[in-house]
Amino acid sequence: MRLLRLTESTEKKFLASRRASSERAERVARRIVEDVCRRGDAALFGWTKQLDKIALTQRSVWITPTEIATASKSVSREFLSAIRHAARNIRAVARRQVPQDWTIEVEPGVRAGQRVRPIESIGCYLPGGRFSLVSTLLMTVIPAQEAGVQRIVVVSPQPGAALLAAANQLGIHSVARVGGAQAIAALAYGTRSIPRVDKICGPGNRYVAAAKQIVSTDCAIDMLAGPTEAVVLASRGNSRFIAADLVAQAEHDPDAVSLFVTTSARLAREVADEIEKQLAALPASNLARRSLETNGAILLAPTAAAALDFVNRFAPEHLSLPEGERGAWKKFNSAGSVFWGDWSAQTFGDYASGTNHVLPTGGVGRARGGLSAADFVKCISVQEVSRAGARRLSPVAEEFARAEGLLAHARSVEVRK
Repeated sequence: MRLLRLTESTEKKFLASRRASSERAERVARRIVEDVCRRGDAALFGWTKQLDKIALTQRSVWITPTEIATASKSVSREFLSAIRHAARNIRAVARRQVPQDWTIEVEPGVRAGQRVRPIESIGCYLPGGRFSLVSTLLMTVIPAQEAGVQRIVVVSPQPGAALLAAANQLGIHSVARVGGAQAIAALAYGTRSIPRVDKICGPGNRYVAAAKQIVSTDCAIDMLAGPTEAVVLASRGNSRFIAADLVAQAEHDPDAVSLFVTTSARLAREVADEIEKQLAALPASNLARRSLETNGAILLAPTAAAALDFVNRFAPEHLSLPEGERGAWKKFNSAGSVFWGDWSAQTFGDYASGTNHVLPTGGVGRARGGLSAADFVKCISVQEVSRAGARRLSPVAEEFARAEGLLAHARSVEVRK
């Protein structure tokens, strides 16, 4: 893993690399999306055969109830117990995230409020090209269920038995074996086999993220959740723990980014050595080494302030703070999910702590946090104005209407006097 000094040019390089990757992916994804939008199932099945080597028909695209039931019987009781444990924690957090109805009297005769209604239908995208991410099923479906979504569709290129067993545990029976940019296009525009949805959620590789951005003008999306990003910021800590988090996130994807930012040259060397030890213990086929060599780095910052500024500008998906300084909350503005202290492994957030692992990447963390139940509802504003309230508001509304030259607006108030 490279050891680099954190300079202005180094920072620009890492920020620019994300943009360049997105631009290349967008060109490919746009071709696929436009084809599915134009030709429907023919394009969906054609791209699935070409990219995922799966031959589909309208009859085989959906997983059958029998397949789901069989899968549920094939997994261990220990795994089913793990699903239930993780689901309890995720559901407890999601339940607290649902916005609530409220009403206030802003002045006599004028009441304003909010009504919360669930989105009618959502599509959950589950990566499955290299790994069938069962945990992502829980992270997308459970917040939607807690929000009250009625129709939940799951798509994944190669859903394995574990994923189907988890779907059965959550009461999800609409699972399609499609993935990639073509699946995103099908969810956004609909085909004969795949009905369109109102919103798409879930992470994916850079092509999936690009496809979500392309369709976002026609179908709502949660966020751009592309390849994994992990940043650890510390000047002291356990080098084994730090290395373990970086290696763990690196094995997600060849485009995954893993960075250790520190002011300590000694700790930098220790972490570099520990990373090599841990990589040596992994199978040769593991993606971690490839992604760490290509996109990983240990950045030696000149000062703590410089390190902090870089992390805030980078806005990482995962941010570990092994030193666990509680006062640091005031210093960090941008990160998808924060892990405090030595024992808060990023893997706990991936699976079972209850927080969501669908997180913003590519700098989107500067504007929003991770997926939550709030992403699956509509907050509708409501107002009720009495006759007395209308008398109070009329002069104000008329002044604004005339200032803007909207005479019909003013008239709609005047006729009520």
